[in-house]
Amino acid sequence: MVRLFRGTIPAGQAETSHGRAELVVYDVGDFTVIVQSAGYATAQKELSINAAGSAEVDIYLRPSSATPTAVPGRPLLAPKARKVVDQGVRALAADNLAEAQKQASQAMLLAPGHPDVLYLQGVVFLKQRDWAKAQDILEKATQIDPSDASAFTALGMALCDQGKYETAVASLEKSLQLNAATPSWDARWALAKAYYQLARYDQALQMSQAAFSSSNGKAPEIQLLVAQSLTAVGRYDDAAQSLREFLHKHGDRREAATARRWLERLTVDGKIHSK
Repeated sequence: MVRLFRGTIPAGQAETSHGRAELVVYDVGDFTVIVQSAGYATAQKELSINAAGSAEVDIYLRPSSATPTAVPGRPLLAPKARKVVDQGVRALAADNLAEAQKQASQAMLLAPGHPDVLYLQGVVFLKQRDWAKAQDILEKATQIDPSDASAFTALGMALCDQGKYETAVASLEKSLQLNAATPSWDARWALAKAYYQLARYDQALQMSQAAFSSSNGKAPEIQLLVAQSLTAVGRYDDAAQSLREFLHKHGDRREAATARRWLERLTVDGKIHSK
């Protein structure tokens, strides 16, 4: 199974035929390709699409040292249901939430117990900010396919949004464990948020720095969490430097007001000297 993501949003998926899979996207930008197959470790690669046309990426799978438990028994998805799921995924990628919900509802009628269908509906609920429903359906997805790192990431986000940080940590750590070879930056970011809320500041700092580095500029606001974590561990000058870097590069973003406020607070509290 080949899945394409733009950030945390599904942008397409397909099963391989003779080792190849073709997907159609409707926007340019940075994408992540994730490939899963029974008996092989999950593989991931970044892909940038900057213009109309075709783009190719080669991904090589390595045999898994551990015996897979869930993938071999993963239920098949009938062609009609697969088509509906793919349409839902494309709607999400195009930020057409109404169409995505329409396709997800249809998929739930056709194959309500398939993990791909549950994942699609769960992400739709996340986009709709219906955290409780997202949690419920994503928990079912992870129970049916406990090898799906993306489902555990989405579940962790739904839990974080409800303030259930302890449970979110378990889900997000599981996601990173499943995808240890190429951990996703968005899972790291969500986990860093959970660590911070639980006052596990050293871990929050380490994880937020890893998320910021591996995101390759896709989510510059992660730098604010890095600054928060640096402040929490008493590294005030480093926190101020992180905020200044954010303001220098992204002073026009809405998060810039927050960065300026935090920088001013560090100065007022005598933690740093004004520059």
